[in-house]
Amino acid sequence: MTEAHLSERSGAKEKVSMKPEVFLPDDYRPAEDEPFMNDRQLEYFRRKLLTWKQELLDQSAETIDSLQESARNVPDIADRASEETDRALELRTRDRQRKLVAKIDAALRRIENGEFGYCEVTGEPISLKRLDARPIATMTLEAQEKHERREKVHRDD
Repeated sequence: MTEAHLSERSGAKEKVSMKPEVFLPDDYRPAEDEPFMNDRQLEYFRRKLLTWKQELLDQSAETIDSLQESARNVPDIADRASEETDRALELRTRDRQRKLVAKIDAALRRIENGEFGYCEVTGEPISLKRLDARPIATMTLEAQEKHERREKVHRDD
């Protein structure tokens, strides 16, 4: 059953997004000489974010498998300590990945609601170079640096 049918059946009055698919050549890269955050750029970043998210989820599944395999009883205390250290590192990595997936989801929501690519502080466009390197960026480089300097000052108090 399609989303439209589900919406009709539940009596919901929300509009279901039925945007036409955007053609994107395999070698496409966003360029400064095209309109900022046009459909092709948005589709490029959407796909980039979805691919990154899938890679993280795959790695996460591998981590879970690895942790389950290593959950055996190791009699040697040195081996057990080494395994516990490895396990703690795996869990920290998994936690970082979980936080990254949440940031990717937030970026995908910004694409959907038309806020992607614009600084949440200044409203200025974030450079395409920065977005290509870090598609979860929410601030221009200048705003990010200012934010980090303020954070450092408050940390040093």
